[in-house]
Amino acid sequence: GPGLSVRDVIPESPAEQKRSRGLAGEIVVSIDGTTVDPSLDLTTVLNGPSDRDILLVVRDEKNVERKITLRPISFSAARALLYPKWIKDNQRRVQELSNDSLGYLHISGMNMPSFYKFEEALYDIGAGKDGLVIDVRDNPGGSTADHLLTILSQPTHSITVPRGGGAGYPQDRIVYATWNKPIIVLCNQNSFSNAEIFSHAIKTLKRGQLVGVPTAGGVISTGAAQIMDMGMLRLPFRGWFLRDSGEDMELNGAVPEHIVWALPGELAAGKDAQLAKGVEELLKDVQAWKQRPQPKLRKATER
Repeated sequence: GPGLSVRDVIPESPAEQKRSRGLAGEIVVSIDGTTVDPSLDLTTVLNGPSDRDILLVVRDEKNVERKITLRPISFSAARALLYPKWIKDNQRRVQELSNDSLGYLHISGMNMPSFYKFEEALYDIGAGKDGLVIDVRDNPGGSTADHLLTILSQPTHSITVPRGGGAGYPQDRIVYATWNKPIIVLCNQNSFSNAEIFSHAIKTLKRGQLVGVPTAGGVISTGAAQIMDMGMLRLPFRGWFLRDSGEDMELNGAVPEHIVWALPGELAAGKDAQLAKGVEELLKDVQAWKQRPQPKLRKATER
């Protein structure tokens, strides 16, 4: 029918500001005086310079109309605002599916700023959780896989009990904040390079399961060489091979234990089958982890 239905309002976007706030569920019935119907080519009323105001007429569920004036933003600016919303939506979905027993973290790139965010989030998102869903989908790569694996695969050699506290291990004795509880890793066809090395390593070390689809198969270390005054040429200088099989990781993506393809339209509709499958499998791993044998701590005075 006529009009555009507002599904979501992007946080911190112009449509969330007090003076120009749109609401989910409203219908945009006209744009700059042009009635919106199925025959309208939206580019004729939306494309244009950003340094202008757009007048919208919106109608609520009670058929009450009001006017909103918006100053548009670019597509790239909207994408930048959509990323933190996507993260929060995923965190909320994992919380709902796991009854708040699991946490969710996305690693946007294999670089040190992303790594520092990951380490910080272990205390924030991971506090009190039994497991973590670690997402490297759409991660273009970098060089921090070993930093992440140091956090996730730190050897456990002792149990300490502080005065007035519970069993654990002092975080100030280790290189990074650590996570020894169960994890599951989400990867997809857009996980590249070092994100693939990380995914392969999770399988090789049997640290957790992979869920999603095979990664891109683009693993090679490259540098750059100056070509006179013509620019730079990327120069491969190191190959990566799987420890157990000896297979080259180039053209050989990490294959998940649970392959789940996103069907057309699902992600746009807010359905993430890979995330749901990851939570399902991680809950099983958490249950098994909780049932593992535990030593009875015996003080020296009790011998």
